[in-house]
Amino acid sequence: MLTGKNLIAGQPVDSADGRFTASGIGAVFEEASSVHVDRALEAAAHASRDYRQVAPERRAEFLDRMAEAIERAGDLLEVANAETSLPLERLAGERARTTGQLRLFANLVREGSWVDARIDRALPDRKPLPKPDIRRMLIPIGPVTVFGASNFPLAFSVAGGDTASALAAGCPVVVKAHPAHPATSEIAARAVIEAAAAAGMPPGVFALIQSTRNDVAIALVQHPRTRAVGFTGSLRAGRALFDAAARRPDPIPVYAEMGSVNPVFLLPAALAERAEAIAEGLVASVTLGVGQFCTNPGVVVGLASESFDRFVRRLEELVRDARPGTMLYPALLQSYEAGVRRLGALDGTTMVRSSAGGSGQESCALPSLFDTTAKAFLRHRELSEEVFGPSTVVVRCGSREEMEAVALRLEGQLTATLHGTDADLAAHAWLVAILEDKAGRLLVNGFPTGVEVCASMQHGGPYPATTDSRATSVGTAAIQRFVRPVAYQNFPQSSLPAELKDANPRRIWRLVDGAMTNAALPR
Repeated sequence: MLTGKNLIAGQPVDSADGRFTASGIGAVFEEASSVHVDRALEAAAHASRDYRQVAPERRAEFLDRMAEAIERAGDLLEVANAETSLPLERLAGERARTTGQLRLFANLVREGSWVDARIDRALPDRKPLPKPDIRRMLIPIGPVTVFGASNFPLAFSVAGGDTASALAAGCPVVVKAHPAHPATSEIAARAVIEAAAAAGMPPGVFALIQSTRNDVAIALVQHPRTRAVGFTGSLRAGRALFDAAARRPDPIPVYAEMGSVNPVFLLPAALAERAEAIAEGLVASVTLGVGQFCTNPGVVVGLASESFDRFVRRLEELVRDARPGTMLYPALLQSYEAGVRRLGALDGTTMVRSSAGGSGQESCALPSLFDTTAKAFLRHRELSEEVFGPSTVVVRCGSREEMEAVALRLEGQLTATLHGTDADLAAHAWLVAILEDKAGRLLVNGFPTGVEVCASMQHGGPYPATTDSRATSVGTAAIQRFVRPVAYQNFPQSSLPAELKDANPRRIWRLVDGAMTNAALPR
């Protein structure tokens, strides 16, 4: 049974500020107001004092219990399917990713070395001045506001990566649910609340805010108790939140992932060997999930040649035969179609669209391909901007100089891909160097859709892909967003955090006097 209410400190809270209806299931949800924002963040601030002191094993148990509760939520996938039109098989995989990353962070918390403990012991006899004892580690930053994404109703939503990494760091979380799937969000939120109660966490450690209003989103960012923000969505919305945070009397970090065209560069020898195979892989990547991935390959660049012509001919065949798909909600289709019309109207660009039959639903998107030259690409900035959906732009370059100019024109990206042989890559080291400055993740002979959740993943890149290219929203390094360093100088052993004590009771790895060790220090 859905409550349709905002969930604060473990309880549903009434609202008289309007209603909105969940697409696909007809359930009605209450709009949050500034009163709910204040109540949720005050509860989070109160919980923060206790939650940051919770023993790592208990915090890890909380994350594990979250995973178990999400797996027990029997109607979660069916409701998500009704609200988003994403197939059940895809949603089952996304649920597994959601629970998997919760358990991954639980293991990270248990092991403990993520706190980056650093110890420089005192040298009282040093001349001309004694050296003090200084010990440094990462501590939770405080309450975090998380904005759920439209295209990942589980893995980048209520209990997704931002929430998992913030809770792992020791930060309470207030989630602003995406209005495209409020019922899915409530079911997931109730699983989090169930887990928090079972693990003995303070009630204010988690809250769910439901709203369609921009002023509520801004209020969450500007509330004085909010200490950081996690966001996945459009450039327009992400920049609005970033600017709102900058206008605060005390600006706070906003970690916003805002989109990317994820360029793919095709090098000559690889094209000569497998032009058709690359085309097939590319179309599969472009149309995966109806193109509704932030890593969708939206620009493909290569040198004009017979092999490149073969690649494009096969690409056109595949796009014409590609099946349309239902997008998450009608407004996304409208935005996609507007983008397709915009690119199709540019001079120097030709368009090919799917001619396969659609499902007849109102959110059915036709895969689209745009063929252009480097000169046209450099003339029209729109060709280098994201069109969210199943489309890509093929750019023909007449020379290395044109390819270099195209690469330099690109803005910050989540990913950049090269298809090439070993000899290709050696000959195009200059291109790799350019792309290192443009993207957070470089791929060779693959496609960017599919982001592995692991310790080494970097899912972030230079602006406008994200607001902070030093951060990732996927993988265990995501925890670094929601902590800050504190140094303790000349503290007695009895007053130090366990991670900094000489005895090293948790046996974590630490940097001690310049060397890594997990041993206890002699007294």
